[in-house]
Amino acid sequence: MRVPLPARRPRRVEARRCRAQFGPEAPRNLCTACAKPLLARYDVEAAKEEVSREAWSRGREDLWRFAAMLPCAPPPSLGEGMTPLLAGGRLAGSTGLRGLLVKDESRNPTGSFKARGMAVAVAKAVELGVRRFAVPTAGNAGAALAAYAARHGAEAEVYLPADTPRGIARQCEAFGAKVHWVKGLITDAAKEVQQRRDVFDVSTLREPYRVEGKKTMGYEVVLQNRWRMPDAIVYPTGGGTGIVGMWKAFDEMEALGLVGSERPRLYSVQSEGCAPIVRAFHAGADHAEPWADAQTSAWGLRVPRAIGDFLILRALRASRGGAVAVPEADIRDAQRDFAALAGMYASPEGAATLAAARRLKDEGALRPDETVVLFQTGSAFPYA
Repeated sequence: MRVPLPARRPRRVEARRCRAQFGPEAPRNLCTACAKPLLARYDVEAAKEEVSREAWSRGREDLWRFAAMLPCAPPPSLGEGMTPLLAGGRLAGSTGLRGLLVKDESRNPTGSFKARGMAVAVAKAVELGVRRFAVPTAGNAGAALAAYAARHGAEAEVYLPADTPRGIARQCEAFGAKVHWVKGLITDAAKEVQQRRDVFDVSTLREPYRVEGKKTMGYEVVLQNRWRMPDAIVYPTGGGTGIVGMWKAFDEMEALGLVGSERPRLYSVQSEGCAPIVRAFHAGADHAEPWADAQTSAWGLRVPRAIGDFLILRALRASRGGAVAVPEADIRDAQRDFAALAGMYASPEGAATLAAARRLKDEGALRPDETVVLFQTGSAFPYA
């Protein structure tokens, strides 16, 4: 059944690899021509009638403030988005970066930035008639899917690697999701989901709308920084939806007339135990080869292969940023410092950005007087 869409909704979804285009009237996963991710494209001229700096500065206190550039009308919200951009304070002093800021995504429903993507992806899929969802996950995406499926009265199934912390599984089950334990890594869980034909797969970048929720992080950073781009963004990277989404957001903001052509440098952070994007970036490769024997305490970074690898690498290079892998010991130290110096119980993924910022500053990639945003992507509580 074709669903009529307002002019400001996506006019199409487009494959960034082969440029094939599809209508937005039905649920879609990967491009049927190149088997790569699809991204939503909007009628920007129509959106300009609703979008201005003033309108976005005074909107509602969730990510649906940006509804003119999102794929569906605002559904019942759990309060996702509009998380604080905090001064670095004592963390800044510990890094030597005077302009350090922290985007605290642990304030989202379910405790992480994954709520943004699932809020939008589930709402859009439900609008298009989907009632059963599944996701392979290292943890936080599963909890977010479970919560938003519950919000819409839909069903969710979550596929977890067998060594995932049990607190994450309990959170998923509390929201009513069915949990499946899979031997191996998230890539093995993904194979299980992809064999299903009776559920809609909302894996990272395997449908076009999780990235639409994640892109709102880019909108918010600029808005909260008084409509100025930061000099650099340091971001923990597993599947990389946030980097892809924020780079998309900055282009959209320029097309809307909200900002100019300036962009922040984007730095991808991974663990030394699983760093396929870092390896590919420094090798000058367009794709990241799968990482063998992936091991890290940061479950969200234990992604041996990202289907959107070429999109992540493009954004890093276009921004004149970089990629850095940090030791596990540095991640643990950074977690302690987030707690002791900033009062934040940071996830290991979020803490990795602090470890990376220290290294990047020491190497001269980040300068003391620059505005640098760390993305603290979630709470450590689910790891208990």
